[in-house]
Amino acid sequence: MRLGGSEIAAVTGARALAEGSSAPPRRAVIDSAAVGPENLFFGLRGERRDGGEFAAAALEAGAWGVVVRPEHAESAAESARGVGYPSQGRVSHRAAGAWVFAADDPLAALQALALANRRALGAQVLGVTGSVGKTSVKDIARTLLPGHVHANAQNFNTEIGLPLTILEAPDDTERLVLEMAMRGHGQIAELAAIAEPDAAIITNVGPVHVEQMGSVAAIAAEKAAVIDSLPADGSVIAPVDAGELEPHLERASRLLRFGPGGDVEAVESRVSGGVTEALVRTPAGEARFAFPFAEDYNLVNALAAIAAGVALGADPAEMAVRAADIGFSRFRGERVDLPGRIVLVNDCYNANPVSMRAALDHLATLGAERTVAVLGRMGELGPGSAGFHREVGAHARGAGIDVVVGVGAEARDYDPDELLADPGEAAEWLDAHLEPGDVVLVKGSRSVGMETIAEDLVAARSTEGAA
Repeated sequence: MRLGGSEIAAVTGARALAEGSSAPPRRAVIDSAAVGPENLFFGLRGERRDGGEFAAAALEAGAWGVVVRPEHAESAAESARGVGYPSQGRVSHRAAGAWVFAADDPLAALQALALANRRALGAQVLGVTGSVGKTSVKDIARTLLPGHVHANAQNFNTEIGLPLTILEAPDDTERLVLEMAMRGHGQIAELAAIAEPDAAIITNVGPVHVEQMGSVAAIAAEKAAVIDSLPADGSVIAPVDAGELEPHLERASRLLRFGPGGDVEAVESRVSGGVTEALVRTPAGEARFAFPFAEDYNLVNALAAIAAGVALGADPAEMAVRAADIGFSRFRGERVDLPGRIVLVNDCYNANPVSMRAALDHLATLGAERTVAVLGRMGELGPGSAGFHREVGAHARGAGIDVVVGVGAEARDYDPDELLADPGEAAEWLDAHLEPGDVVLVKGSRSVGMETIAEDLVAARSTEGAA
């Protein structure tokens, strides 16, 4: 971090009840069990406990300081001053000399500190949101953008994870790539206010979180809130076919479209040996890319990332050199080769109608002797959930998928060939019924626990291979 104790108090509005090191902390943490020296602990209120209750433990672990609600701050300050714990009658030498801040809302303090750090860092910021593909786009952009780039780890894309990501950015960070997730009204605006992006990608808009938002149009309006956070010369990166998002794009002062016929498009592409080679045309010139993936939807994701790079001044040729190093977060299209020429595509990070169709289309292109789709429920689809599931099941049939396996009661709406009760039963069924040459896709919302199917199947097949 760039800010010391007095500056932290000033930007967060917290009261410093005890003062410690003159050097700034190195990072912010919210888990007292993960606290180490030079860490600033934020005691956030959870569903069951207030994190401020663990301030003493954080100080004992050598924390640089703690930010907690006033009701927890005074006892923490006594420890930091070397007074000791009144209830235990002893003095903590490790706790002495730490900063203790009293904040009415530690989460708001965390967010305010992140905003101040973002400004002090002086890096370009790319915001990434959308219904589908935002994590993959974030992963691609993190690799393609030149210079020192810092991005969210895994799913650190919420009102807590995003500020933590900003606060852990190294001092030499030149570009921040910040994924922004949405779970309800006002959240994209909240995250954008912390990130203050210079450019923003909206990957697409679809029926994801429609249960909370009410309609795809409402989802589009929520995602489009990031446009209003951009500076006057900021860029919006959006698909050629923007759907319900289209009316909101009129607010963009600079708009770059990606996809066929857009500002950034692949004018040539071919897939060979799991690599997509593409000639990409951009307003800044053309470049040939060799991407380490075969999926059509990831080529679209890459075009979005390239468009963002162009918006931020990156040279397409320089981005092309970096393309070979692209890697994706876990559970996103992971390919696992199993004994017996069986391929497992583990794409179970999450699922919605848009990503389901894209994954099924990709499965159909893999040239397998037999394709097997293992599908769990899609969550947060509201009253139309059954209809969305039926449409995906019909899409699987239309794409030519040979076997559809449903997991869980709601998966019956896929009209599957086999309906299994839970992930454990699905793993057992697959182990017994997969044949040489099969390619099997595992996909569904994380709430179903679909990731355990892949884990159990890999474990079972590895044991059989060793035997």
